[in-house]
Amino acid sequence: MSISSLHRGYQVLRTLLHYGLDELLANHKRPKLFILLRWFFFWIRNQHQDKSTAERLKLAMQELGPVYIKLGQMLSTRKDLLDDEWAYQLAMLQDRVPPFDANLAKQAIETELNASIDSLFDDFDDVPLASASIAQVHSATLKSNGKAVVLKVLRPNVEALILADLQLMSQSAALLERLLGEGNRLRPAEVIEDYKMTILGELNLKLEALNAIKLRNNFLDSDALYVPYIYEELSFKRLIVMERIYGIPVSDLNALKAQDTNLKLLAERGVELFFTQVFRDNFFHADMHPGNIFISRDHPDNPYYIGLDCGIMGTLTDVDKRYLAENFLAFFNRDYHRIAQLHLESGWVSEHTDILAFEQAIKIVCEPMFNKPLDEISFGHVLLALFKTARQFNMVVQPQLVLLQKTLLYIEGLGRQLYPQLDLWQTAKPFLEQWMAKQVGPKALFDKVKSNAPFWAEKLPELPELVYDNLKMGRKLLGTQQQMLDKYLKYQHKAHKSNYLLITSAVLVICAAILFNQAVTLWPSLLCLGVGAGLWLLGWQARPKNRKL
Repeated sequence: MSISSLHRGYQVLRTLLHYGLDELLANHKRPKLFILLRWFFFWIRNQHQDKSTAERLKLAMQELGPVYIKLGQMLSTRKDLLDDEWAYQLAMLQDRVPPFDANLAKQAIETELNASIDSLFDDFDDVPLASASIAQVHSATLKSNGKAVVLKVLRPNVEALILADLQLMSQSAALLERLLGEGNRLRPAEVIEDYKMTILGELNLKLEALNAIKLRNNFLDSDALYVPYIYEELSFKRLIVMERIYGIPVSDLNALKAQDTNLKLLAERGVELFFTQVFRDNFFHADMHPGNIFISRDHPDNPYYIGLDCGIMGTLTDVDKRYLAENFLAFFNRDYHRIAQLHLESGWVSEHTDILAFEQAIKIVCEPMFNKPLDEISFGHVLLALFKTARQFNMVVQPQLVLLQKTLLYIEGLGRQLYPQLDLWQTAKPFLEQWMAKQVGPKALFDKVKSNAPFWAEKLPELPELVYDNLKMGRKLLGTQQQMLDKYLKYQHKAHKSNYLLITSAVLVICAAILFNQAVTLWPSLLCLGVGAGLWLLGWQARPKNRKL
Protein backbone atom coordinates (compact mmCIF):
# COMPACT_ATOMS: atom_id res chain seq x y z
CA MET A 1 0.00 0.00 0.00
CA SER A 2 1.43 3.37 -1.01
CA ILE A 3 2.11 6.25 1.37
CA SER A 4 -0.79 8.24 -0.11
CA SER A 5 -3.19 5.33 0.46
CA LEU A 6 -1.95 4.88 4.02
CA HIS A 7 -2.40 8.59 4.62
CA ARG A 8 -5.94 8.54 3.17
CA GLY A 9 -6.76 5.41 5.17
CA TYR A 10 -5.70 7.16 8.35
CA GLN A 11 -7.80 10.21 7.39
CA VAL A 12 -10.90 8.03 6.96
CA LEU A 13 -10.31 6.25 10.26
CA ARG A 14 -9.56 9.51 12.08
CA THR A 15 -12.74 11.10 10.71
CA LEU A 16 -14.91 8.16 11.80
CA LEU A 17 -13.45 8.26 15.32
CA HIS A 18 -13.55 12.08 15.45
CA TYR A 19 -17.33 11.97 14.91
CA GLY A 20 -17.80 8.98 17.22
CA LEU A 21 -19.21 6.74 14.50
CA ASP A 22 -17.63 3.70 16.11
CA GLU A 23 -20.71 3.81 18.37
CA LEU A 24 -22.73 2.54 15.41
CA LEU A 25 -20.83 -0.73 15.77
CA ALA A 26 -21.65 -1.20 19.44
CA ASN A 27 -23.83 -4.22 18.67
CA HIS A 28 -21.37 -5.74 16.21
CA LYS A 29 -20.55 -9.44 16.56
CA ARG A 30 -16.98 -8.50 17.47
CA PRO A 31 -17.34 -5.32 19.58
CA LYS A 32 -13.97 -5.91 21.27
CA LEU A 33 -12.25 -5.24 17.95
CA PHE A 34 -13.67 -1.71 17.84
CA ILE A 35 -13.03 -1.09 21.53
CA LEU A 36 -9.41 -2.03 20.85
CA LEU A 37 -9.38 0.32 17.86
CA ARG A 38 -10.59 3.24 20.00
CA TRP A 39 -7.98 2.37 22.66
CA PHE A 40 -5.17 2.13 20.09
CA PHE A 41 -5.98 5.59 18.68
CA PHE A 42 -6.50 7.06 22.14
CA TRP A 43 -5.62 10.61 21.08
CA ILE A 44 -8.64 10.83 18.69
CA ARG A 45 -11.67 11.81 20.75
CA ASN A 46 -15.32 12.10 19.84
CA GLN A 47 -15.67 15.88 19.44
CA HIS A 48 -19.39 15.86 18.59
CA GLN A 49 -21.13 14.15 21.48
CA ASP A 50 -23.73 16.92 21.55
CA LYS A 51 -24.98 15.98 18.06
CA SER A 52 -27.17 13.08 17.00
CA THR A 53 -25.56 10.06 15.35
CA ALA A 54 -27.35 10.89 12.09
CA GLU A 55 -25.92 14.40 11.99
CA ARG A 56 -22.47 13.07 12.84
CA LEU A 57 -22.66 10.63 9.93
CA LYS A 58 -23.65 13.45 7.58
CA LEU A 59 -20.78 15.64 8.79
CA ALA A 60 -18.29 12.78 8.47
CA MET A 61 -19.38 11.96 4.90
CA GLN A 62 -19.27 15.63 4.02
CA GLU A 63 -15.73 15.92 5.37
CA LEU A 64 -14.52 12.75 3.63
CA GLY A 65 -15.55 14.04 0.22
CA PRO A 66 -17.28 13.05 -3.02
CA VAL A 67 -17.05 9.25 -2.88
CA TYR A 68 -18.67 9.14 0.56
CA ILE A 69 -21.12 11.95 -0.17
CA LYS A 70 -22.52 9.92 -3.07
CA LEU A 71 -23.08 7.00 -0.74
CA GLY A 72 -25.05 9.29 1.55
CA GLN A 73 -27.06 10.58 -1.40
CA MET A 74 -28.19 7.09 -2.24
CA LEU A 75 -29.05 6.27 1.37
CA SER A 76 -31.12 9.44 1.68
CA THR A 77 -33.77 7.97 -0.63
CA ARG A 78 -34.17 4.82 1.48
CA LYS A 79 -36.77 5.96 3.98
CA ASP A 80 -37.85 2.37 4.52
CA LEU A 81 -34.38 1.67 5.92
CA LEU A 82 -33.83 5.02 7.67
CA ASP A 83 -35.98 7.04 10.03
CA ASP A 84 -36.91 10.63 9.20
CA GLU A 85 -33.95 12.20 11.01
CA TRP A 86 -31.37 10.06 9.20
CA ALA A 87 -33.03 10.66 5.81
CA TYR A 88 -33.22 14.42 6.46
CA GLN A 89 -29.57 14.70 7.47
CA LEU A 90 -28.28 12.66 4.52
CA ALA A 91 -30.56 14.55 2.11
CA MET A 92 -28.62 17.70 3.02
CA LEU A 93 -25.63 16.18 1.20
CA GLN A 94 -27.42 16.59 -2.13
CA ASP A 95 -27.00 20.32 -2.70
CA ARG A 96 -25.96 21.85 0.62
CA VAL A 97 -22.27 21.01 0.57
CA PRO A 98 -20.27 24.11 1.59
CA PRO A 99 -19.32 26.09 -1.55
CA PHE A 100 -15.78 26.94 -2.53
CA ASP A 101 -14.64 30.49 -3.21
CA ALA A 102 -16.29 32.19 -6.21
CA ASN A 103 -12.94 33.63 -7.35
CA LEU A 104 -11.59 30.07 -7.69
CA ALA A 105 -14.70 29.15 -9.67
CA LYS A 106 -14.23 32.14 -12.01
CA GLN A 107 -10.57 31.32 -12.51
CA ALA A 108 -11.39 27.69 -13.40
CA ILE A 109 -14.18 28.78 -15.79
CA GLU A 110 -12.00 31.30 -17.62
CA THR A 111 -9.19 28.75 -17.91
CA GLU A 112 -11.53 26.30 -19.64
CA LEU A 113 -13.12 28.93 -21.89
CA ASN A 114 -9.79 30.60 -22.64
CA ALA A 115 -11.73 33.87 -22.39
CA SER A 116 -13.01 36.20 -19.69
CA ILE A 117 -16.44 35.58 -18.20
CA ASP A 118 -17.54 39.15 -19.02
CA SER A 119 -16.88 38.57 -22.73
CA LEU A 120 -19.37 35.72 -22.93
CA PHE A 121 -21.81 36.17 -20.04
CA ASP A 122 -23.85 38.83 -18.29
CA ASP A 123 -25.15 38.75 -14.73
CA PHE A 124 -22.71 36.09 -13.47
CA ASP A 125 -23.76 35.35 -9.88
CA ASP A 126 -20.93 34.85 -7.39
CA VAL A 127 -23.34 33.07 -5.05
CA PRO A 128 -23.68 29.49 -6.35
CA LEU A 129 -27.12 28.02 -7.09
CA ALA A 130 -25.89 24.68 -5.73
CA SER A 131 -22.70 23.22 -4.37
CA ALA A 132 -22.41 19.47 -4.75
CA SER A 133 -19.78 16.88 -3.97
CA ILE A 134 -17.88 17.15 -7.25
CA ALA A 135 -18.91 20.46 -8.80
CA GLN A 136 -20.45 23.86 -8.14
CA VAL A 137 -23.15 25.63 -10.18
CA HIS A 138 -23.38 29.37 -10.95
CA SER A 139 -26.07 31.21 -12.92
CA ALA A 140 -25.52 33.72 -15.73
CA THR A 141 -26.99 35.03 -18.99
CA LEU A 142 -25.55 34.40 -22.43
CA LYS A 143 -24.50 37.59 -24.22
CA SER A 144 -25.18 36.00 -27.61
CA ASN A 145 -28.92 35.34 -27.13
CA GLY A 146 -29.86 36.63 -23.69
CA LYS A 147 -30.94 33.19 -22.47
CA ALA A 148 -30.48 32.12 -18.84
CA VAL A 149 -27.83 29.46 -18.35
CA VAL A 150 -25.97 27.69 -15.56
CA LEU A 151 -22.24 27.00 -15.46
CA LYS A 152 -21.16 23.81 -13.73
CA VAL A 153 -17.48 23.76 -12.77
CA LEU A 154 -15.45 21.08 -10.99
CA ARG A 155 -14.17 21.67 -7.47
CA PRO A 156 -10.45 22.44 -7.18
CA ASN A 157 -8.25 19.34 -6.73
CA VAL A 158 -11.28 17.05 -6.62
CA GLU A 159 -9.59 14.57 -8.99
CA ALA A 160 -6.66 13.97 -6.61
CA LEU A 161 -8.97 13.33 -3.66
CA ILE A 162 -11.13 10.87 -5.60
CA LEU A 163 -8.12 9.01 -6.99
CA ALA A 164 -6.72 8.60 -3.47
CA ASP A 165 -10.06 7.20 -2.25
CA LEU A 166 -10.33 4.85 -5.21
CA GLN A 167 -6.80 3.60 -4.69
CA LEU A 168 -7.58 2.92 -1.03
CA MET A 169 -10.80 1.11 -1.97
CA SER A 170 -9.03 -1.01 -4.62
CA GLN A 171 -6.30 -2.04 -2.22
CA SER A 172 -8.82 -2.83 0.52
CA ALA A 173 -10.88 -4.91 -1.91
CA ALA A 174 -7.79 -6.85 -3.02
CA LEU A 175 -6.91 -7.51 0.62
CA LEU A 176 -10.47 -8.65 1.30
CA GLU A 177 -10.32 -11.16 -1.58
CA ARG A 178 -7.14 -12.64 -0.12
CA LEU A 179 -8.41 -12.82 3.45
CA LEU A 180 -12.02 -13.90 2.98
CA GLY A 181 -13.29 -16.89 1.09
CA GLU A 182 -16.60 -15.10 0.56
CA GLY A 183 -14.70 -12.12 -0.75
CA ASN A 184 -13.66 -14.10 -3.82
CA ARG A 185 -17.28 -15.02 -4.54
CA LEU A 186 -18.45 -11.42 -4.16
CA ARG A 187 -15.62 -10.20 -6.41
CA PRO A 188 -15.11 -6.89 -4.56
CA ALA A 189 -12.13 -5.95 -6.74
CA GLU A 190 -14.28 -6.15 -9.88
CA VAL A 191 -17.08 -4.16 -8.25
CA ILE A 192 -14.65 -1.42 -7.18
CA GLU A 193 -13.09 -1.37 -10.65
CA ASP A 194 -16.54 -0.94 -12.18
CA TYR A 195 -17.33 1.89 -9.76
CA LYS A 196 -13.93 3.43 -10.49
CA MET A 197 -14.69 3.67 -14.20
CA THR A 198 -18.05 5.23 -13.40
CA ILE A 199 -16.87 7.96 -11.04
CA LEU A 200 -13.82 8.81 -13.15
CA GLY A 201 -16.20 9.30 -16.06
CA GLU A 202 -18.20 11.70 -13.89
CA LEU A 203 -15.11 13.86 -13.49
CA ASN A 204 -15.13 14.54 -17.23
CA LEU A 205 -17.82 17.19 -17.76
CA LYS A 206 -17.39 17.01 -21.53
CA LEU A 207 -18.51 13.38 -21.33
CA GLU A 208 -21.45 14.45 -19.16
CA ALA A 209 -22.41 17.00 -21.81
CA LEU A 210 -22.39 14.33 -24.53
CA ASN A 211 -24.44 12.00 -22.30
CA ALA A 212 -27.01 14.73 -21.70
CA ILE A 213 -27.28 15.44 -25.43
CA LYS A 214 -27.89 11.75 -26.16
CA LEU A 215 -30.47 11.40 -23.38
CA ARG A 216 -32.21 14.59 -24.53
CA ASN A 217 -32.43 13.26 -28.10
CA ASN A 218 -33.88 9.97 -26.83
CA PHE A 219 -36.78 11.85 -25.20
CA LEU A 220 -37.30 14.83 -27.51
CA ASP A 221 -40.96 13.89 -28.13
CA SER A 222 -41.64 12.56 -24.64
CA ASP A 223 -44.25 13.82 -22.17
CA ALA A 224 -42.35 12.18 -19.32
CA LEU A 225 -38.80 13.59 -19.34
CA TYR A 226 -37.10 16.84 -20.31
CA VAL A 227 -33.31 17.23 -20.42
CA PRO A 228 -31.94 20.83 -20.56
CA TYR A 229 -30.24 22.03 -23.72
CA ILE A 230 -26.45 21.75 -23.63
CA TYR A 231 -24.20 24.40 -25.17
CA GLU A 232 -21.64 21.93 -26.48
CA GLU A 233 -19.29 24.61 -27.84
CA LEU A 234 -18.98 26.03 -24.29
CA SER A 235 -18.49 22.69 -22.56
CA PHE A 236 -15.10 21.23 -21.66
CA LYS A 237 -13.55 18.66 -19.35
CA ARG A 238 -13.96 20.82 -16.23
CA LEU A 239 -16.87 23.04 -17.33
CA ILE A 240 -20.33 22.52 -18.75
CA VAL A 241 -22.79 25.26 -19.80
CA MET A 242 -26.49 24.39 -20.09
CA GLU A 243 -29.96 25.86 -20.22
CA ARG A 244 -31.28 26.99 -16.84
CA ILE A 245 -34.46 25.22 -15.77
CA TYR A 246 -37.09 26.32 -13.23
CA GLY A 247 -38.64 23.25 -11.64
CA ILE A 248 -39.65 21.89 -8.27
CA PRO A 249 -37.25 19.48 -6.53
CA VAL A 250 -38.81 16.02 -6.56
CA SER A 251 -38.31 15.82 -2.79
CA ASP A 252 -40.40 18.98 -2.15
CA LEU A 253 -43.76 17.26 -1.71
CA ASN A 254 -45.39 20.32 -0.17
CA ALA A 255 -44.70 22.40 -3.29
CA LEU A 256 -45.85 19.58 -5.57
CA LYS A 257 -49.09 19.18 -3.64
CA ALA A 258 -49.61 22.96 -3.53
CA GLN A 259 -49.85 23.07 -7.34
CA ASP A 260 -52.08 19.93 -7.40
CA THR A 261 -49.50 17.78 -9.18
CA ASN A 262 -50.84 14.42 -10.31
CA LEU A 263 -48.54 12.39 -8.06
CA LYS A 264 -49.95 9.02 -9.14
CA LEU A 265 -49.20 9.73 -12.80
CA LEU A 266 -45.81 11.15 -11.86
CA ALA A 267 -44.87 8.02 -9.91
CA GLU A 268 -46.02 5.73 -12.74
CA ARG A 269 -44.05 7.76 -15.27
CA GLY A 270 -40.95 7.39 -13.12
CA VAL A 271 -41.20 3.59 -13.38
CA GLU A 272 -41.91 3.75 -17.12
CA LEU A 273 -38.94 6.08 -17.64
CA PHE A 274 -36.63 3.65 -15.93
CA PHE A 275 -37.71 0.66 -18.02
CA THR A 276 -37.73 2.73 -21.23
CA GLN A 277 -34.16 3.87 -20.66
CA VAL A 278 -32.95 0.37 -19.78
CA PHE A 279 -34.76 -1.75 -22.37
CA ARG A 280 -35.67 0.57 -25.26
CA ASP A 281 -32.56 2.78 -25.32
CA ASN A 282 -30.03 0.73 -23.33
CA PHE A 283 -28.84 4.05 -21.90
CA PHE A 284 -30.11 4.89 -18.43
CA HIS A 285 -29.52 7.67 -15.91
CA ALA A 286 -27.76 5.93 -13.04
CA ASP A 287 -27.58 8.80 -10.53
CA MET A 288 -31.26 9.55 -9.92
CA HIS A 289 -31.06 10.86 -6.38
CA PRO A 290 -33.53 13.68 -5.54
CA GLY A 291 -30.91 16.40 -6.03
CA ASN A 292 -30.76 15.57 -9.74
CA ILE A 293 -34.51 15.30 -10.42
CA PHE A 294 -36.95 18.20 -10.75
CA ILE A 295 -40.64 18.34 -11.66
CA SER A 296 -42.11 20.79 -14.17
CA ARG A 297 -44.16 23.72 -12.93
CA ASP A 298 -46.20 23.63 -16.14
CA HIS A 299 -49.25 21.39 -16.54
CA PRO A 300 -49.34 19.88 -13.02
CA ASP A 301 -52.15 17.58 -14.21
CA ASN A 302 -49.73 16.16 -16.81
CA PRO A 303 -46.36 16.53 -15.04
CA TYR A 304 -42.98 15.61 -16.46
CA TYR A 305 -39.55 15.05 -14.97
CA ILE A 306 -36.53 17.28 -15.57
CA GLY A 307 -33.28 15.30 -15.49
CA LEU A 308 -29.94 16.84 -14.53
CA ASP A 309 -26.40 15.58 -14.01
CA CYS A 310 -25.83 12.91 -16.66
CA GLY A 311 -22.32 12.11 -15.43
CA ILE A 312 -23.20 8.53 -14.52
CA MET A 313 -25.02 6.64 -17.27
CA GLY A 314 -25.42 2.90 -17.49
CA THR A 315 -25.64 0.36 -20.31
CA LEU A 316 -26.23 -3.40 -20.42
CA THR A 317 -25.37 -6.10 -22.93
CA ASP A 318 -28.19 -7.66 -24.95
CA VAL A 319 -27.75 -10.86 -22.95
CA ASP A 320 -28.04 -9.00 -19.65
CA LYS A 321 -31.16 -7.16 -20.84
CA ARG A 322 -32.79 -10.40 -21.97
CA TYR A 323 -32.07 -12.22 -18.72
CA LEU A 324 -33.12 -9.19 -16.70
CA ALA A 325 -36.44 -8.87 -18.52
CA GLU A 326 -37.15 -12.58 -18.21
CA ASN A 327 -36.32 -12.44 -14.50
CA PHE A 328 -38.67 -9.50 -13.97
CA LEU A 329 -41.51 -11.20 -15.85
CA ALA A 330 -40.98 -14.48 -14.04
CA PHE A 331 -41.00 -12.55 -10.77
CA PHE A 332 -44.23 -10.71 -11.67
CA ASN A 333 -45.78 -14.06 -12.66
CA ARG A 334 -44.49 -15.70 -9.46
CA ASP A 335 -42.64 -18.25 -11.59
CA TYR A 336 -39.84 -18.90 -9.12
CA HIS A 337 -38.73 -22.06 -10.93
CA ARG A 338 -38.03 -19.96 -14.04
CA ILE A 339 -36.04 -17.45 -11.94
CA ALA A 340 -33.90 -20.27 -10.58
CA GLN A 341 -33.40 -21.68 -14.10
CA LEU A 342 -32.40 -18.26 -15.47
CA HIS A 343 -29.80 -17.81 -12.75
CA LEU A 344 -28.45 -21.26 -13.56
CA GLU A 345 -28.41 -20.69 -17.34
CA SER A 346 -26.68 -17.32 -17.01
CA GLY A 347 -23.97 -18.70 -14.74
CA TRP A 348 -24.95 -16.46 -11.84
CA VAL A 349 -25.12 -19.58 -9.66
CA SER A 350 -23.13 -22.79 -9.96
CA GLU A 351 -24.39 -25.59 -12.20
CA HIS A 352 -24.20 -27.85 -9.13
CA THR A 353 -26.83 -25.77 -7.30
CA ASP A 354 -29.87 -27.64 -6.01
CA ILE A 355 -32.40 -25.86 -8.23
CA LEU A 356 -35.43 -27.00 -6.24
CA ALA A 357 -33.95 -25.71 -2.98
CA PHE A 358 -32.93 -22.47 -4.70
CA GLU A 359 -36.45 -22.04 -6.10
CA GLN A 360 -37.99 -22.57 -2.67
CA ALA A 361 -35.62 -20.07 -1.07
CA ILE A 362 -36.53 -17.41 -3.68
CA LYS A 363 -40.23 -18.06 -3.12
CA ILE A 364 -39.94 -17.62 0.64
CA VAL A 365 -38.31 -14.20 0.15
CA CYS A 366 -40.43 -12.86 -2.73
CA GLU A 367 -43.93 -14.20 -2.16
CA PRO A 368 -44.83 -11.83 0.71
CA MET A 369 -44.29 -8.85 -1.63
CA PHE A 370 -47.38 -9.49 -3.74
CA ASN A 371 -50.83 -8.04 -3.22
CA LYS A 372 -49.48 -5.27 -1.02
CA PRO A 373 -49.19 -1.54 -1.69
CA LEU A 374 -45.73 -0.02 -1.86
CA ASP A 375 -46.02 1.60 1.55
CA GLU A 376 -46.38 -1.83 3.18
CA ILE A 377 -43.39 -3.36 1.41
CA SER A 378 -39.74 -2.78 2.22
CA PHE A 379 -37.81 -3.52 -0.94
CA GLY A 380 -34.66 -2.77 1.01
CA HIS A 381 -35.38 -5.53 3.49
CA VAL A 382 -36.35 -7.90 0.69
CA LEU A 383 -33.10 -7.07 -1.11
CA LEU A 384 -31.10 -7.83 2.03
CA ALA A 385 -32.99 -11.12 2.42
CA LEU A 386 -32.26 -12.02 -1.21
CA PHE A 387 -28.56 -11.28 -0.70
CA LYS A 388 -28.60 -13.54 2.34
CA THR A 389 -30.30 -16.26 0.30
CA ALA A 390 -27.79 -15.78 -2.52
CA ARG A 391 -24.90 -16.30 -0.11
CA GLN A 392 -26.35 -19.69 0.82
CA PHE A 393 -26.20 -20.73 -2.84
CA ASN A 394 -22.88 -19.03 -3.67
CA MET A 395 -24.46 -16.58 -6.09
CA VAL A 396 -21.87 -14.49 -7.95
CA VAL A 397 -22.18 -10.71 -7.85
CA GLN A 398 -22.52 -9.23 -11.35
CA PRO A 399 -20.46 -6.01 -11.50
CA GLN A 400 -22.18 -4.87 -14.70
CA LEU A 401 -25.49 -4.75 -12.81
CA VAL A 402 -24.25 -2.64 -9.89
CA LEU A 403 -25.42 0.65 -11.45
CA LEU A 404 -28.77 -0.88 -12.33
CA GLN A 405 -29.28 -2.08 -8.76
CA LYS A 406 -28.48 1.41 -7.42
CA THR A 407 -30.89 2.97 -9.91
CA LEU A 408 -33.64 0.60 -8.79
CA LEU A 409 -33.06 1.76 -5.22
CA TYR A 410 -33.47 5.36 -6.33
CA ILE A 411 -36.66 4.55 -8.25
CA GLU A 412 -38.20 2.89 -5.22
CA GLY A 413 -37.23 5.79 -2.98
CA LEU A 414 -38.77 8.33 -5.37
CA GLY A 415 -41.90 6.24 -5.84
CA ARG A 416 -42.36 5.87 -2.10
CA GLN A 417 -42.05 9.64 -1.61
CA LEU A 418 -44.41 10.60 -4.43
CA TYR A 419 -47.15 7.97 -4.26
CA PRO A 420 -46.80 5.20 -1.69
CA GLN A 421 -49.74 3.27 -3.18
CA LEU A 422 -48.03 2.89 -6.58
CA ASP A 423 -48.67 -0.54 -8.10
CA LEU A 424 -45.19 -1.25 -9.42
CA TRP A 425 -46.20 -4.59 -10.93
CA GLN A 426 -49.15 -3.16 -12.85
CA THR A 427 -46.95 -0.38 -14.23
CA ALA A 428 -43.88 -2.40 -15.17
CA LYS A 429 -45.30 -5.75 -16.28
CA PRO A 430 -47.11 -4.55 -19.48
CA PHE A 431 -43.98 -2.69 -20.58
CA LEU A 432 -41.78 -5.77 -20.17
CA GLU A 433 -44.30 -8.03 -21.91
CA GLN A 434 -44.38 -5.69 -24.91
CA TRP A 435 -40.58 -5.51 -24.97
CA MET A 436 -40.21 -9.31 -24.84
CA ALA A 437 -42.79 -9.67 -27.63
CA LYS A 438 -40.56 -7.48 -29.80
CA GLN A 439 -37.51 -9.66 -29.04
CA VAL A 440 -39.03 -13.00 -30.13
CA GLY A 441 -41.47 -14.12 -32.79
CA PRO A 442 -42.03 -13.22 -36.46
CA LYS A 443 -41.93 -9.45 -35.94
CA ALA A 444 -38.59 -9.67 -34.14
CA LEU A 445 -37.21 -11.84 -36.97
CA PHE A 446 -38.50 -9.37 -39.58
CA ASP A 447 -36.95 -6.42 -37.69
CA LYS A 448 -33.57 -8.18 -37.54
CA VAL A 449 -33.69 -8.96 -41.27
CA LYS A 450 -34.69 -5.36 -41.97
CA SER A 451 -31.86 -3.95 -39.81
CA ASN A 452 -29.28 -6.19 -41.53
CA ALA A 453 -30.63 -5.61 -45.05
CA PRO A 454 -28.24 -2.67 -45.86
CA PHE A 455 -25.24 -4.81 -44.93
CA TRP A 456 -26.46 -7.76 -46.99
CA ALA A 457 -27.26 -5.46 -49.93
CA GLU A 458 -23.70 -4.12 -49.79
CA LYS A 459 -22.20 -7.62 -49.77
CA LEU A 460 -24.55 -9.16 -52.37
CA PRO A 461 -22.55 -8.04 -55.47
CA GLU A 462 -19.46 -9.64 -53.92
CA LEU A 463 -21.23 -12.95 -53.29
CA PRO A 464 -20.21 -14.81 -56.53
CA GLU A 465 -16.59 -13.86 -56.07
CA LEU A 466 -16.71 -14.82 -52.40
CA VAL A 467 -18.28 -18.20 -53.28
CA TYR A 468 -15.65 -18.82 -56.00
CA ASP A 469 -12.79 -17.89 -53.65
CA ASN A 470 -14.16 -20.14 -50.94
CA LEU A 471 -14.58 -23.08 -53.34
CA LYS A 472 -11.05 -22.55 -54.65
CA MET A 473 -9.74 -22.39 -51.13
CA GLY A 474 -11.77 -25.47 -50.26
CA ARG A 475 -10.28 -27.48 -53.14
CA LYS A 476 -6.80 -26.36 -52.15
CA LEU A 477 -7.49 -27.30 -48.56
CA LEU A 478 -8.87 -30.70 -49.58
CA GLY A 479 -5.82 -31.30 -51.80
CA THR A 480 -3.51 -30.40 -48.93
CA GLN A 481 -5.45 -32.64 -46.56
CA GLN A 482 -5.30 -35.52 -49.10
CA GLN A 483 -1.53 -35.13 -49.39
CA MET A 484 -1.19 -35.16 -45.63
CA LEU A 485 -3.41 -38.24 -45.43
CA ASP A 486 -1.33 -40.08 -48.09
CA LYS A 487 1.88 -39.27 -46.23
CA TYR A 488 0.33 -40.45 -42.98
CA LEU A 489 -0.88 -43.77 -44.48
CA LYS A 490 2.52 -44.35 -46.08
CA TYR A 491 4.22 -43.66 -42.78
CA GLN A 492 1.84 -46.00 -40.94
CA HIS A 493 2.44 -48.75 -43.53
CA LYS A 494 6.19 -48.52 -43.08
CA ALA A 495 5.84 -48.42 -39.33
CA HIS A 496 3.63 -51.54 -39.25
CA LYS A 497 5.99 -53.45 -41.60
CA SER A 498 9.01 -52.53 -39.47
CA ASN A 499 7.26 -53.44 -36.23
CA TYR A 500 6.13 -56.81 -37.67
CA LEU A 501 9.66 -57.76 -38.70
CA LEU A 502 11.19 -56.67 -35.37
CA ILE A 503 8.58 -58.57 -33.34
CA THR A 504 9.08 -61.73 -35.46
CA SER A 505 12.83 -61.38 -34.98
CA ALA A 506 12.39 -61.19 -31.21
CA VAL A 507 10.19 -64.33 -31.21
CA LEU A 508 12.80 -66.31 -33.21
CA VAL A 509 15.59 -65.20 -30.84
CA ILE A 510 13.53 -66.42 -27.86
CA CYS A 511 12.89 -69.77 -29.65
CA ALA A 512 16.62 -70.10 -30.31
CA ALA A 513 17.32 -69.68 -26.61
CA ILE A 514 14.75 -72.33 -25.68
CA LEU A 515 16.07 -74.86 -28.25
CA PHE A 516 19.63 -74.25 -27.09
CA ASN A 517 18.70 -75.29 -23.56
CA GLN A 518 16.63 -78.35 -24.56
CA ALA A 519 17.90 -79.71 -27.93
CA VAL A 520 20.70 -82.25 -28.28
CA THR A 521 22.11 -80.62 -31.41
CA LEU A 522 22.85 -76.88 -31.98
CA TRP A 523 21.70 -76.44 -35.56
CA PRO A 524 17.93 -75.76 -34.83
CA SER A 525 18.81 -73.00 -32.37
CA LEU A 526 21.43 -71.53 -34.71
CA LEU A 527 18.92 -71.57 -37.57
CA CYS A 528 16.33 -69.64 -35.49
CA LEU A 529 18.98 -67.21 -34.32
CA GLY A 530 20.21 -66.56 -37.87
CA VAL A 531 16.72 -66.02 -39.31
CA GLY A 532 15.83 -63.76 -36.36
CA ALA A 533 18.95 -61.66 -36.90
CA GLY A 534 18.13 -61.31 -40.58
CA LEU A 535 14.58 -60.25 -39.90
CA TRP A 536 15.85 -57.73 -37.34
CA LEU A 537 18.11 -56.14 -39.96
CA LEU A 538 15.23 -55.97 -42.45
CA GLY A 539 12.93 -54.41 -39.82
CA TRP A 540 15.53 -51.84 -38.85
CA GLN A 541 16.03 -50.80 -42.47
CA ALA A 542 12.22 -50.66 -43.10
CA ARG A 543 11.50 -48.25 -40.25
CA PRO A 544 10.24 -44.72 -41.26
CA LYS A 545 13.16 -42.33 -41.67
CA ASN A 546 11.23 -39.01 -41.40
CA ARG A 547 8.41 -38.60 -38.85
CA LYS A 548 7.36 -35.17 -40.08
CA LEU A 549 4.14 -35.25 -42.14
